[in-house]
Amino acid sequence: MITTVLCGAVLGLGLFLLMRALFPPRPGLTARLAALDEARDGKGVPRAPLIAPEEDVSEFRRMLGLRLARFYAARGWEARSVKADLALLGKSFEGFLATKLLLGVSGLLAFPLLVGWLALMGWGVSVQVPLWSALVVCVIFFLLPDAQIRRDAAVRRRDFRHAVGAFLDLVSMNLAGGRGVPEALMMAVAVGSPVTTPGALNGTVNSTVNGTVHGMANGTVHGAVHGAASAGTTGAANGAGPAPGANWAMERIREALANARIVGITPWQALGQLGDEINVDELRDLSAALGLVADDGAKVRASLTARAATLRRRELAEVEGKAGERSQSMLVAQLLLCAGFVIFLSFPAAMKMLGA
Repeated sequence: MITTVLCGAVLGLGLFLLMRALFPPRPGLTARLAALDEARDGKGVPRAPLIAPEEDVSEFRRMLGLRLARFYAARGWEARSVKADLALLGKSFEGFLATKLLLGVSGLLAFPLLVGWLALMGWGVSVQVPLWSALVVCVIFFLLPDAQIRRDAAVRRRDFRHAVGAFLDLVSMNLAGGRGVPEALMMAVAVGSPVTTPGALNGTVNSTVNGTVHGMANGTVHGAVHGAASAGTTGAANGAGPAPGANWAMERIREALANARIVGITPWQALGQLGDEINVDELRDLSAALGLVADDGAKVRASLTARAATLRRRELAEVEGKAGERSQSMLVAQLLLCAGFVIFLSFPAAMKMLGA
């Protein structure tokens, strides 16, 4: 009786969700008026992304992802954190949604496989066991891309913040040299860029750029900026392109600054938009500070140097914290090993005493 009620409830819920998906509710009058106000003020106009995704998606996955993206947009599911992580990794939101759906559907294949295996083994197990197992596998497969994207984006965001700290020092040095804001940004982002030179056939060009930045922030701060851009390229008759081992963070900033002229915004606004796209607060702060320099002529060179020093201190604190966690985990492992060894030595004597 309970099983029948549960199956009926699941079936009714599925039909309800299907009807809601096929026939979405109309937005109310308040929502429509708010949308009109945003469109009139220019707040609701979508901005063109400064960085194009680098992922190659098949036609089937792209079409499926577009439909799923429209489904998300129709229901107001923005998924900002996921989009920021995907933009940082150079992947498309449509391909991510298609991957999630295909993995979830493939998890349902565990049901016929389990049923066939149980029938082959001759075990009299109810069909509910492989059914619930297949549902659990489906949910796990559906959530796997989220976990992978979140883990990879955390690593990339940490590396990007490290590059932003060096970028802040370089911008403040160029501002101190008398350059304007656009020139300071372009000169700063040129550090770590791969060198493109004409080469002969099967030629290899290796270029290493090593810079040292000395900043003053509450004392003397020596920050070594290693813009090691190894542009190992195979030379064609007319030259070669950038190598895949180049400084990817500087490449992202350089691409955003180059596309700012096409989009029609200032370079510091492009940095702020890039910070919004990949969820890096340091780029937003840099955009606001450089906007003050361009608009009001504010002196922010010392502030930029202090922010770079703060970034380095925070990174050093994070590294020290992770080192302490690993030391504690190693200590726990050693204690467990010692406890096992003590049990191994005392077990024979204890058994003899109990037997006597």
